[in-house]
Amino acid sequence: MVELKIAADVLAAENDKRSNALQSDYAALGENLSRRGVDIETITARVAEFFVAVPSWGVGTGGTRFARFPGQGEPRGIFDKLEDCSVIQQLTQATPNVSLHIPWDKTDPKELKAKGDALGLGFDAMNSNTFSDAASQAHSYKYGSLSHTDAATRAQAVEHNLECIEIGKAIGSKALTVWIGDGSNFPGQSNFTRQFERYLASMAEIYKVLPEDWRLFSEHKMYEPAFYSTVVQDWGTNYLIAQTLGEKAHCLVDLGHHAPNANIEMIVARLIQFGKLGGFHFNDSKYGDDDLDAGSIDPYRLFLVFNELVDAEYRGVTDFRPAHMIDQSHNVTDPIESLISSANEIRRAYAQALLVDRPALDGYQQDNDALMATETLKRAYRTDVEPILAEARRLSGGAIDPVATYRASGYRSKVAAERPASSAGGGGIV
Repeated sequence: MVELKIAADVLAAENDKRSNALQSDYAALGENLSRRGVDIETITARVAEFFVAVPSWGVGTGGTRFARFPGQGEPRGIFDKLEDCSVIQQLTQATPNVSLHIPWDKTDPKELKAKGDALGLGFDAMNSNTFSDAASQAHSYKYGSLSHTDAATRAQAVEHNLECIEIGKAIGSKALTVWIGDGSNFPGQSNFTRQFERYLASMAEIYKVLPEDWRLFSEHKMYEPAFYSTVVQDWGTNYLIAQTLGEKAHCLVDLGHHAPNANIEMIVARLIQFGKLGGFHFNDSKYGDDDLDAGSIDPYRLFLVFNELVDAEYRGVTDFRPAHMIDQSHNVTDPIESLISSANEIRRAYAQALLVDRPALDGYQQDNDALMATETLKRAYRTDVEPILAEARRLSGGAIDPVATYRASGYRSKVAAERPASSAGGGGIV
């Protein structure tokens, strides 16, 4: 029996308030889509089967390099985090898996698995951390980790990643995500070639221990914390890494890890074309790696990314199974509400992409009809798919309006009374 953090009667009462309106809106949208040759039930079923993992660290209040302002009822550790994640899953029915970050979430794997099982949660990709120093480690990562000039520091970073794999094996994870902050802040500080050679050698040590049914995701980022040069700075370097390591190595695309005007959807298309798209960290940005809520700044870009993903499904790309995960920092909102909203926005982009008339789009592209090609995309994007999202949640046992139901439940006030208040700390995202 799954332990529910939101009382079933609260969810039922909130859904009852909205069921008649949803029924009417869903029927109207179904009629509209039918005239376009689209079966709404088919789209709803596909949306209900689309899942995105939530990050364990995302349920805590984030911060910046300047300050962090704690929120009410912040999780005290991984077990509180899992309870908060279970609320998101209960209400959205879109987030059945949690992605852990080690050493932040390090504890007995048996206890982790038991808690996840009790809450009805599974575990997504493991995330290693060699971009900050743990209290007990022997060597500092101030000047790098997997690419450090010191062999002992590199060995320590490799061993940490191997530990993440072992924890993941014990709790049912099937992937390891590696993001490093290695790079330089001054010209001449590092030899670009030798630094990358050391990184590739370290990653090869990790890769050879990877279980046969696992995947390794390398993640690129243009800058920060290294501001002059970053070892894995763009998708081209990321692709070289995946190609060099082997068939189980893939590229992870974080939507905030690119220059503001980068054509991310084309990057996605390239990685799909050459079989190296591993998955995503979904968020949004205005200036850099802002880690804002998915779809909050540029929802059309999110749709265009999903247009490429659905196009790959439509074309029947072999072994196409990208991992989907949210990676955000919540500074001024309730983290649970932001993650609920983001999960729904990601599903919204998927539903809209499913509505694109693929045969028509193919024809316009073949005829070089630029206007009608872009109008075909816009027609799908402009469609209000909210009734589909709500019905998918309802049919799966979730909330028609998950944020309203969350607020009605009083969950935040309840955990605020149970969990000691955090004192304001320094900068940092967690």
